[in-house]
Amino acid sequence: MDISRIINFFGIPALLVIAWLMSTNRKVINWRIILCGLGIELIFALFIFIIPIGAKFFLVVNDLVNSVLDSASYGTFFVFGPLALSPGTTLPSGETSIGFILAFQALATIVFFAVFIGLLYYFGIMSKVIQFFSLVFTKLMKISGAESLCASSNIFVGVEAGLVVKPYLSTMTKSELNTILTAGMATIASSMLAVYILILRNDFPNIAGHLVSASLMNAPAAIIISKILIPETDTPVTFGKKVKPLYEKESSFFESIINNSNSAARLIVGIGGMLLAVLGLMSLADKIFVFLGGYINNILSLNIDWTLKGLLGYLFYPFTIIIGIPLNDAAAISKVIGERLVLTEIPAFQDLAKLIASGGLSSMRSAVITTYAITGFAHIASIAIFVGGYAALTPERIKDISKLGIRAVIGATLANLLTATIAGLFYSNGTILLGN
Repeated sequence: MDISRIINFFGIPALLVIAWLMSTNRKVINWRIILCGLGIELIFALFIFIIPIGAKFFLVVNDLVNSVLDSASYGTFFVFGPLALSPGTTLPSGETSIGFILAFQALATIVFFAVFIGLLYYFGIMSKVIQFFSLVFTKLMKISGAESLCASSNIFVGVEAGLVVKPYLSTMTKSELNTILTAGMATIASSMLAVYILILRNDFPNIAGHLVSASLMNAPAAIIISKILIPETDTPVTFGKKVKPLYEKESSFFESIINNSNSAARLIVGIGGMLLAVLGLMSLADKIFVFLGGYINNILSLNIDWTLKGLLGYLFYPFTIIIGIPLNDAAAISKVIGERLVLTEIPAFQDLAKLIASGGLSSMRSAVITTYAITGFAHIASIAIFVGGYAALTPERIKDISKLGIRAVIGATLANLLTATIAGLFYSNGTILLGN
């Protein structure tokens, strides 16, 4: 067993202790929830990374997701032409890609994926899948039916997951509200899956399978961390009960397509606008920090990287070590994990892709662990998105929900790191899951 895997083994309790130190009530933490949640994650990781049939299942999922993504490219190419072609693509007609363009290749596919998931809801398939995961969480982890249903929904959708439990939001305990916020920020929406795949799959062929695996594992991880940070001290209304998702089905197949495509288009505009604003502000912050930091470096003879990414890298360096990133890669990866907190996960995935393509990592193990660590919406922008979204669904709880925003993003970050640590514990550089 190499040293990084040994660190993974001790990293799991280390992250739990960090969460415990920030708990609102350490005496009433339900350790059954924590142990059962860890059991679910460990069994899933064992199935995917160690058991041969699990690895084959992983590859099937990877190929299936990529096939769906390839289908999405037909629409984007028809609308945007060569701008929609992924790097390295050459069509029989002779048209070739001019390089990676986020808006025309990655963001555009959100429309197809949103419509695809919407149709799965329309035909009742997605509801059954969500109820299955909800039942597992309710029975094994002994949490309320409403929060388990919402956490399960977050595996596939974003803030819209709150709609499936809308009737129960007004009576939820603070612990339940924290769980659904944390789960929302710790997981990714299926519509965003395509964005991350297109950013990485040229250099990391099996990225699709890892992203699906990460999103599934992050749900129980979010419950674990959330129930440590804010343990349940009340009795939830839906405790131990099976709750059916609230879903307003469209009147027709085409209405589902129209509604979901329109929603996806608004999402694309929102994401694009947010990236323009956040990255611009980051550039301005970098100029200010570097200008002021330069004087401090000169006066104290220091060599500190005063860029925002550099400062966040220092903050997350210890966590990078905890999750088992080899020392040779820790400095670079800590910046990738750190920047997600402020710049969102899209720039983080882009920088990870650059590190892989340039050979800047000593091992693909680092790339795999980092993928699990940044697969989630655990960033500052999510506080506004999720707090604002849930507050709109239940205005009478806006005070409680707004107070939980910071704690939820911290919990989601720890949940992602916990999943990454578990993935690193089982992952081997020689596995077929690498795909190189």
